[in-house]
Amino acid sequence: MENKHKFFIFCIMFILNAASLFANNIDLQTLTFLQAAELAVCASADLKYAYSSQKIMERAYISGIREYFPRISISASENDRLQMFGADSFIKNYGISLEQMIFDGGRTSLSRNIEKSDLKLSSTRIDKMSSEISESAISVYRKVLASRAILDIKKAALEVLEEQLNILNEEVLLGLALPVDYANAQINFADAKLDIFSLQLDLIEMERQFAELLGLDKLPILTEKVDINRASVLPAASAAANLAKKQNPDLIEIQHFIRKKEAELKYISRSWIPVLRFTGNFGLTGQQYPLTRYNWSVGLNIDLSTPWIQNRFGVQTGWEPLSYDQFDRTAIVQNSFSPFSDPASRFGKKQARLSLALEQEKYNTSFEQIGRIASNAVEKCNLAEQKRLLALEAVSLGAERCRIEEIRLYLGQITRLKMMEVLIEQTQREISAVEAATFLLEAERELERFLAIAPGELSNLVQINKTANSVLNTVQ
Repeated sequence: MENKHKFFIFCIMFILNAASLFANNIDLQTLTFLQAAELAVCASADLKYAYSSQKIMERAYISGIREYFPRISISASENDRLQMFGADSFIKNYGISLEQMIFDGGRTSLSRNIEKSDLKLSSTRIDKMSSEISESAISVYRKVLASRAILDIKKAALEVLEEQLNILNEEVLLGLALPVDYANAQINFADAKLDIFSLQLDLIEMERQFAELLGLDKLPILTEKVDINRASVLPAASAAANLAKKQNPDLIEIQHFIRKKEAELKYISRSWIPVLRFTGNFGLTGQQYPLTRYNWSVGLNIDLSTPWIQNRFGVQTGWEPLSYDQFDRTAIVQNSFSPFSDPASRFGKKQARLSLALEQEKYNTSFEQIGRIASNAVEKCNLAEQKRLLALEAVSLGAERCRIEEIRLYLGQITRLKMMEVLIEQTQREISAVEAATFLLEAERELERFLAIAPGELSNLVQINKTANSVLNTVQ
């Protein structure tokens, strides 16, 4: 619930930004991972409904404080009788009654605590929904970046292939190459163009869906890049595990469940405590206005409800003046008793205790699992980093091979068709390097999400931990 204003802050920030851009006639905009996540949150209709529903629930919870205050009811009636024999009567009655709960064993407070726990659970679910929407935007962002990088690689390779194809054509005309090699080269060139066209179509559709997800008509300039040379900066596995145990969203949600179950168990445990209520009544009556007769009464009611008995005991005393110096006094004592009112409810406490034990067991299990998962996520990032390094090494070795094969081509040891095939293989290695860098980004974001930190904050977190450890070592 402490993050309930995020949605409105994000929306206000981007509305002001859009207004500023419009006022300055600036058409170009930039977009980072974090901005894409915020825009997607602002554009989500489901999230808007969830935030509005949450706000209504919070207002209803505030209004629930009414349970601590007296309940007042006002009544008015008029009984007119026209009689065949005797005097007609026109009796008018006005009354006001008050009922105030004095003691209920804290059940009202516990009930409000349960409502508060429900609000926190709802807020946690909204935060998770917001996180999922943000992640979907970041995921599409990465796919667009990867597709653009791959498209640039394929276009550059196509230019090289086209140059080699033109040279091969001249060699065929001069009788230095076989026509069948030229035909095979044309097939390879056509396949490369087809791949580019297919990728362009997919990229256009992907960009359209991305802009629609962000609530934009046109996609801004994407400032993030897939940098195959960027090294990953990761925290230690133990540090990631400790941080995950502190602020993982799933653990926080289970903690809210435990608090709710504890409040429910306390509520059921106190259900046998009697409820003490004060009552008061005041009435006016008469045949005509102004009404001259009045009466009042006060009383106490004690309600006891258990699985075996339901009892209501009440005492009431009142006063009704008859004249200036005469009045009637009344006293009422009443009791109602119902045996075996709800025997099945005796199992409610056991059920509540079992539910609490289940949630606590879930928390203990999740607490240990989350530490292991965080350590595994760090290990996954390390493996992704190794994959990126191996892909870079393959690109470097492939470039060296291309250089050697080009020398062999000029020495007449291979055909130009073979050289074109080597270039195509090198293109695939460069694409694999981009895919490895993208996979590393995905693994890092998965770790960031598990640690409940913003996109791109993993390196900052590592730096903060290093600084803190350095200061601690200096103090020691």
